[in-house]
Amino acid sequence: MGGGEIVLIIFVFLLLFGAKAIPDIAKTLGKAMREFQKATNEIKREINESGGGIGDDINDIRSTVQNIKSDIQEGIRKHTSDIQDGIKETTNSVQEGIKNHTDDIEKEISGVKNDVTKEAEKMANTIDNGAQI
Repeated sequence: MGGGEIVLIIFVFLLLFGAKAIPDIAKTLGKAMREFQKATNEIKREINESGGGIGDDINDIRSTVQNIKSDIQEGIRKHTSDIQDGIKETTNSVQEGIKNHTDDIEKEISGVKNDVTKEAEKMANTIDNGAQI
């Protein structure tokens, strides 16, 4: 609104209500503005209070999510540890089995060596006995 428009509105008010009624109208308008401001402030206060409730709900949700995250991480750690223990146990069993089979193979090789040595000695004795005759 420009200045001319405001002067025109004031002039129309003076014509409609008269000079004596203008202060009463201004007083009533001021009261209405104060009431409107009070209502606006009350609405803002209620929004802030209910917004605090929403903030609490959001904090509760964050806390719940954090707890779930911690539980999942702990479960993963536990299962990972169980898997590692199983792998260690299996590795130890395999190594022990390999050692046992290696020992068995070495015993058989030693037995075969002894048998071959005995047979070689028998053959040597037979050859020596045949040469002495």
